[in-house]
Amino acid sequence: MTQPLSMLQLYGRAYAPATLGNATLLIIDPQQEYRMGTLALPGLEPAMAQIAELIAAARSQGRPIIYVRHLGIPGGLLDPQGKRGHFLPELAPQPGETVVEKRLPNAFAGTDLNDRLMAHGHLDLIVCGFMTHSSISSTVRAAKDYGYRCTLVDAAIATRDIPLGEGTLAAADLHRMEMAALADNFAVVVPHARDVL
Repeated sequence: MTQPLSMLQLYGRAYAPATLGNATLLIIDPQQEYRMGTLALPGLEPAMAQIAELIAAARSQGRPIIYVRHLGIPGGLLDPQGKRGHFLPELAPQPGETVVEKRLPNAFAGTDLNDRLMAHGHLDLIVCGFMTHSSISSTVRAAKDYGYRCTLVDAAIATRDIPLGEGTLAAADLHRMEMAALADNFAVVVPHARDVL
């Protein structure tokens, strides 16, 4: 049996991965909820290390960075007034760096993200953050509708275990399936931060 082609390949729309030199770095929901809250992620620390590498490289090269912050439920998940809604200190924006606040998983919905991206003038986005099957997936899928080309850094993205019927779907399996689905028709996937530097 031959290796299947992705939908991007079948449509003739495949593209090379972006590099920081020609892209905007988009960091989705790097918030404390994923370390200390109900949504604590099993793969958080390795993903954070990869995101930190991307941030350091983007800053050293003077490349644009946009941070997305989810405004959650007061007193609950991603509490916008509480510590759980704050940025992870290791990944927090510096003064002058762009922050877009959202209330839905898709970072384009009800925000000025598209305007902010257009101001930087790049159709290529390097995307990382949390969670693979939720905000990453919905934002990347929407980005295609806006005409952006997304490059996902696999090791800089993580998710959580979720319920599946009477059992549980492990975070690693969910992540792998979602990344495969996105690579089929919505994005290019590279393994590590070093692959886009």
